[in-house]
This record gives sequence, structure tokens and C-alpha cells, in this order.
Amino acid sequence: MLRRTALLLGLLLTTPALAVESEAVRSPRATATLVTDVAAVAPGQEFQAGLRLRLAPGWHSYWRNAGDAGAAPEITWTLPEGASAGPFAWPAPERIPYGPLVNFGYKNEVLLPLRIAVPAGLAPGAAFTLSAEATWLVCADVCIPEEGSFRLTLPVAETPIPSPLTTELFEAASARLPRALPWTAQAGVSAAAEAPGRASLTLAATGLTAEMVRDAFFFPNAPGLIDNTAPQPLALRDGTLTLGLALLPGVAPAALEGTLLLHDAGGQSAAFEVAATATGPASSIGGMGLWQAMLLALAGGLVLNLMPCVFPVLAMKAMALARLGGAARGTIRLHAAAYTAGVLVSFAAIGGLLVALRAAGLAAGWGFQFTEPAFVAAMAWLMLAVGLNLSGVFAFGGTVGAGQAVAGRGGLPGAFATGGLAVLLATPCTAPFMAAALGAAMVMPPAATMAVFLALGLGLALPYALLGLFPGLARALPRPGAWMERLRQALAFPIYATAAWLVWVLALQVGPDGVLFGLAGAVVLAAGLWGLGLAQRAGAGRWRIAGVTAAGVAVLVALALLPRLSASPAVAAAADTNAEPWSAARVEALRAAGRPVFVNATAAWCITCQVNDRVALRAAAVRDAFAARDVAYLKADWTRGDPAIGALLREQGREGVPLYLYWAPGAAAPMVLPQILTEGLVIGALNGG
Repeated sequence: MLRRTALLLGLLLTTPALAVESEAVRSPRATATLVTDVAAVAPGQEFQAGLRLRLAPGWHSYWRNAGDAGAAPEITWTLPEGASAGPFAWPAPERIPYGPLVNFGYKNEVLLPLRIAVPAGLAPGAAFTLSAEATWLVCADVCIPEEGSFRLTLPVAETPIPSPLTTELFEAASARLPRALPWTAQAGVSAAAEAPGRASLTLAATGLTAEMVRDAFFFPNAPGLIDNTAPQPLALRDGTLTLGLALLPGVAPAALEGTLLLHDAGGQSAAFEVAATATGPASSIGGMGLWQAMLLALAGGLVLNLMPCVFPVLAMKAMALARLGGAARGTIRLHAAAYTAGVLVSFAAIGGLLVALRAAGLAAGWGFQFTEPAFVAAMAWLMLAVGLNLSGVFAFGGTVGAGQAVAGRGGLPGAFATGGLAVLLATPCTAPFMAAALGAAMVMPPAATMAVFLALGLGLALPYALLGLFPGLARALPRPGAWMERLRQALAFPIYATAAWLVWVLALQVGPDGVLFGLAGAVVLAAGLWGLGLAQRAGAGRWRIAGVTAAGVAVLVALALLPRLSASPAVAAAADTNAEPWSAARVEALRAAGRPVFVNATAAWCITCQVNDRVALRAAAVRDAFAARDVAYLKADWTRGDPAIGALLREQGREGVPLYLYWAPGAAAPMVLPQILTEGLVIGALNGG
């Protein structure tokens, strides 16, 4: 053995042409070489060779199924007569999101091994020369095809001589290769001719637990089978693992063949080869169709009218309804149509923005704009301006007083703007039915996503839109009169309360300095609008010009403060004596210790969250129930848009807060509680109900 090793080392040191790694083909993006696991081959024996790709930071190459885009590496051999080469053995890939696409491939470094058979007729002492032409695609922001020619000459010995220089390299590649599946796999398929279908992959009697499997992903060998961007919900009950898959429209595979990658709670992974024949319909473990999502969104939008965040807009809608009392049918229809259009256009804008952000690779969900302090301050100032208008400090359109009729085209822009404002103020709230609908929408194609958002908008606008369909309903409203002036002034106070709440949110986001800038902008804006109101009462002429100029300058000064707010550092969340900060690692540690875990995903700008906190989660009975059962209560504060919490929401198919999760001891998956909580609901969940 020592003699053999000495011979090998001498051979490598004295004969540079005989090597185990070829000369590299280099580019700024990748370095490619041909490597072998032996320093000498033997007649009639097999050895391993491989294409080794070392990728620059930010670049990736591709698996056998590249996913939504890309191309797998290919290699063509020129070998001595009688020799043969097998196909690549593909290490398990990783998901590589890119805009609206998801690719399957490799980052950093990968070795694609294969086996080469040496002809039996070679004589020891001869040379065995490998020549290959390979192509591979590397991508980052752009994709660049690369190619190279490789050549290796190995000596022929009586027995193969392993190479100590590449042993670890091939061992690492072998560890990444999928293993034979030790369990029985079954596939279920539910397909439709036009709509996306569903499939499920079930592994029975695995003995796996939640600690052993944190998540799983199935990579199909063939492209064009599943929606690679869709989540694959995991269910693990009594040792049976079921993974949900979203099929592409019109696809109904007879079998599921590919690589199943499992991750445990410690971050370790294991890959298995899967070949499961479809034997029945897909198991139901989540996901919904477009029409289901649209119906839930319609119901959610309707309920959104009753949520506290929309109440200030109801004040303005109440004024508009009062003014319509006794108006002509045509006027009522126009106002209802304008308000509905304002709601739908605003929801379309938000939905389009979310789709665009997702396409750009950014994670954004429902209410994401309230995670930005500048937006919160701007909304507080807008609410202040609306309140001052209702109080009669100034008027839109150059008139003061609420008793004037709004018939005619002049009132339609106001109705449209009221619809848009209703949508903006609705975004901090998540009504029942909304969470599931929006979670499903954000994994659908863009057109379907927009359809769900429009259904949500139609639900919000529906009560007012009914006036357009049945204008006779307006006759039941009181006739315009002097009482409207008093009602208008009274309705300003809910608007002021909203502005005060937004300043409180600002305090939690950026602290006292941020609040100072927010209040300074409010004072400057109020002074400018007060000047505008004086000018409006003075009539036309230079006073009116001066008032408009003062209001414009005030707005510009206030807007100039917004960048300071965006640059302000986030402040630490206020300590909650009843909860500890959430982290995924902390949840896993607590579950591993056998403790029940309750997670409250919340935000300061989410009124629904704050109401639930006070009504249910801070109730003495709930706190006592947590203590009696040793429940670990964790709070995930999304006030400043923490990406880790955003990922938690998306894992549960949600796009916004609130989200309430409860893991009973030993449970593989959490119970998801409703968005509207009561003491009874929480205690019932703890009791397993």
C-alpha cells in the first residue's frame, strides 16, 4: 500500500500531463473543469468523472429541469475505442426565484458526476485520454451561455488508483445525490382541461415528525408539469407526509417523478428519488380555485365596510348619502358609479403594484405601504386636511358650507376620490375571508391576481353601488337642510381621531424625533389650509391667489419632511410583559421542548390587531389559560415590515396581518385562528376545539 501511494505521488509530481483535473475554462462568471476520482484507471473497471462548475457570487447554473427558464448543462465525449460514458447524476437543486419565475439549479459550486467504463483490452502502462465538449448556462440579471473543451490523460494500472486530491469533492457530490426512497409513495391528480389542477404526493408510514421535517419541496424531472412558483403545502400527521402541488392548466400526469427535498428543524436536508404512479384524486391540503378566491374576496370586501379602519370614510359617505336625499335618479346613479369606480381603480392600482413588486423579486403584501413611516405621516396629514374641510376651515372647489347641492358633474370627482380614500384607509385592516383570498391570489398568475383584487374592491363598494342599481333607496334619506352643517362638523372628529392614531403609529415606528417631524408637518399644513380658507371667504382677486399660494407652499414644506422620516431608524418595539419577540428559531426550540406555542403576527397600524389584543389576547381569562397550560406567547411585530415576518405570513398563505397561529404540543402544523378574536375562540383553540 505504501509502495502504491509513493508511486502515485511520484507520478503526479513528475508528470504534470497526468492529472485528475483538466485545465480550467474561465470567465468572469464561472470556472469550469473536468475532474476524475482516480489518478489511474484499470482495464474493464469503471471510474467517476464530472463537470465541475465554480460560480461567481450572484450567478447560478441549472439542474436537469431548469424550472421556468434556463437550460441544463450538456457534455459530449470523445473516448478511446470501447470506452463509454453514462449520463450526469444530478445533485439535488435549490429553488432560485427570479421575478415572477422560479428556476431550479445551483449556486456557488456544483460537481455533476457520471461514470465512465474503461475497455478490458487496455494494457497497464498505456494512457487513457478523455476529451469532452461541454456547454452550460449561467445567469444573474442576464443569462450567458458558456462552453469549453476539456482534456485529461490518465495512466492505466492493474487496479484503479483513487485520487486523494478529489476524494472529498466526489464524496460531497455523492452526499447531495438523491437517495432511494425508503417509503411507499403515492400520487393523486385532480386535473381540468382549462383551469390549473392539483396533485398530491403522499408518503405513508414514514415515522417522520414535525421536528424531523420542517418543510419539503418536490422538483419534477420533466418541465411543464407543475406551477413552480406555487407553494407546496405540507401536512404531516401520524407519520404520513402529504405534499400539495399545483399543476399547470391541462396537465394530468400519469406519475410524479423527480427529487423530493426534505429539511429538518436544524436546517439539514435529505434528497430522495421519487417515482409515484397516480392512483386517485389529489388529497385536499390547501389551495383554491380562482372563483373560490373571488367569492371570498367579495365577501371580505363587504365585511371590510364594518371594520374600524374604514369608519372615518363612512363619515364622508354618510355626508354624501345625506346630500343625495331628493336628488334625481341620474345623479344618484352617477355618484354611485363614480364612488365604485374610485374603489375599483384604487384596488387595481394596489393589486398591480403588488404584482409588479413580486415580479421584481420583492416581497410585499396587503398593507405593506403602512410599514413605511413617510406614508403613515402623509396619511395623517391627509386625514387632518379632510377633518379641517369638514370643520369648515376651507372648502374644496372654492365654496364653504355643506348645505349646497352636489348634483351635476362637479360632485363626481369627489365621489371618485372618496372611493380611493376608502381603499387607502382599508389597507391596515384584514377582514374575515380576505386573508385566504389574498394569500391564494398572490400565487396565481397576474391576471387572476388582479381579478381577486377587483372582486375585493367590488365587495367594499357594494353598499354604495346598490344605490346606482336601485336609486329609489335614496328617497328614504332625509332631505338636505341646515342640519347637515352640524352633522358635517360632528363627522370631522372621527377623522381627527384617525390622524391622531396614525401619529401614534409613527411614534412606534420611528420614535420621538419622527413624531416631531410628523407634527411639524401637520402644523404647517393646517396653517396653509387656514390661509386658503380665509382667501376663499374673501372672494376672488389677489387674496384668493395668496391663499392658494400659501396652501401650496405649506404642502411642499410638509412633503420636504417626508425623506427625513424614511431615513429615521426603526425603534425597538415596546416591551410586552405578556409576550416575547418572535423568531422562527425560537418557535422551533419551544416546539422541540414540547411546549405549546401561540404566535401573534401583528402591527401597530393594524386596527383589527389592536382591537383583538385588547378584547381577547390581553383578557385575564386568556392570560390565565396561557399560564395554566404553559403556553409560550410570541409576538411577531410587522410594524416596520420585517422580511422574516413577511416570510412567515406567506408560509401560511397570508398577505397581511393579523395572523394567529397555535401549535399544540407535538402538533406537526399550527392551528390558524380567525382574524376576529374573542376570549372564547382563543381558549377553545387551547382546549383543542
